Amino acid sequence: MVAEFLGGAERTLDLAQYDFHLQPDTAAVVGGAIRQAAARGVAIRFIYNVDHRFPIPVPPPPEPDVQLIETLPVEAKALAGIPDLMHHKYVVRDGAAVWTGSANWTDESWSRQENLLAVVESHELAARFTSNFEALWTKERVEDSGFESPDRLGLGDAHVRPWFCPGHGEELSHRYAKLISLARRRVRICSPVITAAPVLAVLAQLCSEGRTHLAGLVDLTQMQGVVYQWHINGNVAWKLPLLRRALSRGFSGKPSTPWEPSGSVHDFMHAKVTVADDVVLLGSFNLSHSGEQNAENVLEIENAELADRMAAFVDGVRARYPAIGVADLDHPRLAGPQPAEPPA
Repeated sequence: MVAEFLGGAERTLDLAQYDFHLQPDTAAVVGGAIRQAAARGVAIRFIYNVDHRFPIPVPPPPEPDVQLIETLPVEAKALAGIPDLMHHKYVVRDGAAVWTGSANWTDESWSRQENLLAVVESHELAARFTSNFEALWTKERVEDSGFESPDRLGLGDAHVRPWFCPGHGEELSHRYAKLISLARRRVRICSPVITAAPVLAVLAQLCSEGRTHLAGLVDLTQMQGVVYQWHINGNVAWKLPLLRRALSRGFSGKPSTPWEPSGSVHDFMHAKVTVADDVVLLGSFNLSHSGEQNAENVLEIENAELADRMAAFVDGVRARYPAIGVADLDHPRLAGPQPAEPPA
């Protein structure tokens, strides 16, 4: 699918990839498509994320295969978010089509993780993504990107509103909360973590009221890490009651393999999609405060048929994993001695 999308390029390809790490077989397919495009005269630019010295959440940023990237016929720039991530996973082709979603370009993203992809052919939408890419390419600073206006665009029988962070990060979290609160029939969510205060608050309210069919899936291992960090850091411990209430009804948790510095399997629950009645929000954005500050993108799509498909996807994947119980969110380390007070 990647090779087919890249193979359709006639003039330009702009790639913004958080992680790009492929084994020889898949590298031959994807790298081959990039080389063939360059041989046709396609101008190719490639932005990828790199680590920095500042503290970061667990799991930490991956290390893209710089050696592989250097073998490709592309103009490449490594972008270190200070202190946040260049977390996009998109491609703009010929200023006319966009590939985006939650999947990084790695073998484990494509084979071990739940993910969603979207391919949209629209000059108007592509122009927004191109504007976002140009800001990252020219300014080389995450914090100076994501200010494209989230205008409502007509696209066939759907309407699409593109959102970018960090320029509209806080506004985007409130947009999720508003759409969830307005839902009357259903809310479906897949997100590795849910920590954004506006979203937690409205989910806790929906759980208490019981007026909307609410269900979803998170990565249990990552959520346990969040709860542990919140216990240690008293400044955000106020979120814990909201979190427990928000996930108390209809949510399952994937017990993914805990992250290790080397050698661990990356089988996270990685899909990022929310359905609120007939509106779908999907992209690279976790429902988290850090997501507001990263370079991210989300498509808000109004279309009943797509909403039905995405709701069915969420229900299908959440059925594979156990429902979250009251004690499931506690990290195993919480069973041991705890510090008398949060560290300064």
